[in-house]
Amino acid sequence: MSASPPHAWPDERLAAGAERLAARHLGHFSIETVQQLLADSYRLLAEDARVRTHLVVLAEKLTAERLDALAHTQTPGSGSGVVRVLFVCGHNAGRSQMAAALLAHRGGERVVVSSAGTEPAAVIEPPVEQVLLEAGLSVADAFPKPLTAEVVEAADFVITMGCGDACPVVAGRHYLDWPVADPDGAPIGVVRTIRDDIDARITDLLATLPGA
Repeated sequence: MSASPPHAWPDERLAAGAERLAARHLGHFSIETVQQLLADSYRLLAEDARVRTHLVVLAEKLTAERLDALAHTQTPGSGSGVVRVLFVCGHNAGRSQMAAALLAHRGGERVVVSSAGTEPAAVIEPPVEQVLLEAGLSVADAFPKPLTAEVVEAADFVITMGCGDACPVVAGRHYLDWPVADPDGAPIGVVRTIRDDIDARITDLLATLPGA
């Protein structure tokens, strides 16, 4: 399969990623659609990147999530019985990352979990990684992601945490706003308290989901 883009790639290594993603979605999305989403994902991530070393890999991961969400919205009945939950905060470096990791761990196959930021940071906050590791969870493969239309439209629940008017509003979604404290710059003890607050809210959320 040729991955000749209609324009020059910002990084030629993206062509191999486009081929992998197109092969994964063969028969559902055209190579042109994959190329356009991958180039857009790279652009979105590059806007706030401090270091570009891993941008190609991260752009492919973000595109994979966007394609999965797009496939879900375009295929009626796909993922029946599985609830898709999107957590949104300002920078996707603290609260939404903790919530996503905790719900993915506790919800198992009942949920598909995503997180995003209205103004994503460059990296996840180190204290956030630490308190999740203390809880037996890893965010080694996670990274701050921009909010994209595909992921919002595929979500059953959109849970916002401190992003105000910048948070998305799409008709037909269940919206919850969790008034959770921002861990940015907080002492590690406070970050642990925020983690536990989020975990308690997830307990309540799980009790309301189908199959509870």
